[in-house]
Amino acid sequence: MRITLRSLVARFAFAIALPVAALSFVATGSNDAYAQQMPPGAKQPGDFPRAKLTAGMFVIDAAVAANDADREQGLMYRTKLAPNEGMIFVFNENAVHCFWMKNTLIPLSVAFMRADGTITDIDEMQAETTSNHCPKNNGVYVLEMSKGWFTDKGIKPGMKIQGLPAPQ
Repeated sequence: MRITLRSLVARFAFAIALPVAALSFVATGSNDAYAQQMPPGAKQPGDFPRAKLTAGMFVIDAAVAANDADREQGLMYRTKLAPNEGMIFVFNENAVHCFWMKNTLIPLSVAFMRADGTITDIDEMQAETTSNHCPKNNGVYVLEMSKGWFTDKGIKPGMKIQGLPAPQ
């Protein structure tokens, strides 16, 4: 087998490039261990504005989805949430806002709220389904948390969430 200088250089370049590419992949993937590969144009989880909410004695770190694009993406593509992390959806109209779980990889609990933060309805949603989850009452806010979060914390309809961002 004859090895030319050109083939030797090409093999050396490949041997260097492969580990660099692998390190680059690991580095970019580790920037957000809470999300799978996002489609082009999707916001990374850390790019959403944040709000500190309270539910009784519990503090919630909530990503804020207050415009159409952010509400449409929501928690899609996330692979997990931190223990008291969620997303608050802020709507500009008092209405029945239904939710589904298309492209949402983790099961969630959802609380629907009036403008004053009073929880009207709580529902459990399975991952990657297109079933509609609609409250029985009009509302302005919807809070998504890990499945079972509200039950585990004793949070029920009639209780209030504090610290909600104002509708725009």
